[in-house]
Amino acid sequence: MKFLYNCLIQVFEWSLPILGIFFSRLRTFYQERRVSKVELKKYLESNQKKSFIWVHVSSLGEYEQVVPVIAKLKIHYTEHSFIISFFSDSGYRVKKNKSVGDFETYLPLDTSGNAKEFIDNIKPKFVIFVKYDIWPNYLNYLKEREIPSFLVASRFRRNQIYFKLYGGFFKRALLSFNHIFVQDEASGQLLNKIKFKNWTVSGDTRYDRVSLQLKQDNRLDFMEAFVEDKLCMVCGSTWQEGENKLIPTINSKEINIKFVIAPHQIDQQHIAEIEQKLKKPLIKYSEIKNQNLQDYDILILDTVGILTKVYAYANMAYVGGGYGNSGLHNILEPAAFSIPILIGPNHHKFPEAKLLENSGGLKVVHSENEMFEIVSEIFRHRDLRDKMSKSSKAFILNQIGATDITIKGILDNLN
Repeated sequence: MKFLYNCLIQVFEWSLPILGIFFSRLRTFYQERRVSKVELKKYLESNQKKSFIWVHVSSLGEYEQVVPVIAKLKIHYTEHSFIISFFSDSGYRVKKNKSVGDFETYLPLDTSGNAKEFIDNIKPKFVIFVKYDIWPNYLNYLKEREIPSFLVASRFRRNQIYFKLYGGFFKRALLSFNHIFVQDEASGQLLNKIKFKNWTVSGDTRYDRVSLQLKQDNRLDFMEAFVEDKLCMVCGSTWQEGENKLIPTINSKEINIKFVIAPHQIDQQHIAEIEQKLKKPLIKYSEIKNQNLQDYDILILDTVGILTKVYAYANMAYVGGGYGNSGLHNILEPAAFSIPILIGPNHHKFPEAKLLENSGGLKVVHSENEMFEIVSEIFRHRDLRDKMSKSSKAFILNQIGATDITIKGILDNLN
């Protein structure tokens, strides 16, 4: 398995310049990483006297998950700089020069050579990986160099390769962590089965992250002008399958509220397809300058990075990804703002959705007709809306605290 893995990664890296000729996404993948490597080298050269802590995340979701951990670690490591590496461009592009860290970079592909070069250049005091983005060659070299490594906010399933008979190579990578912080007891018991004992149930740091959002300034002038004194439903991170369920409800004359649609894909073609299906006055975020937003019933966010603050103006939210195979998006952000939440039925890999449903703050919608009925019911009945809102708020408050457990565990392991 090790030989096959290393061969595939190495061949892919060597092939990127050629593949980029035919596939624009791979061309961008290759070019952005070359630029990022040069920028990292310059940053390290200009900060030679500093010591570094390296945090790796897969994408934007994992970044948000580790934000409260980094924020509290900075209190204890005031003389250190935090380097955050991303694998996905969606996280890197949004947070470059805007993260809680001191420098952002792409993680080079997981070859032995890249791992040695990256780690030897940074020389981190310790390393944090988040949730599930686990790279064997990096972890093996960290262990060889005796650099402490931690996995935070992780959650494991029985069918993952670490727990299979043929998963020895990846299992050894998992075993190389100094300590693993898991979201639930079941994940810890799976680690016990592979003889890994250094684990702690910490909970999910995402709850701490979204609760911090409430302490920030969430005002948006354009949303205040758009919503005015009407009720508002925010449809966040939508995909086409969910949009097809939503659009008949949005178009209905019986529901006289404001709608915000924040598609997950904001390319012009997809935005145009949404516009063609809508029958009420609409405006895109890119067009709002000097416009009277009170004249519009629908606002399409053809931008990224502001959805969290937009949820502050919602009386109800739909969160996308629950139809098809795209995967449910973040329901905790709207829940933190104490609002009722609707999702599609494909949420089985997201335990927070079931927990929030059981608490009364979330409803699962299966069809167009059901979408209309539930939205109508929630907006017609203030008492139902208030009851669901209180359930969402209580749900978030009851789950916070994972960050403190994680910080204590990391510090105890380093002392």
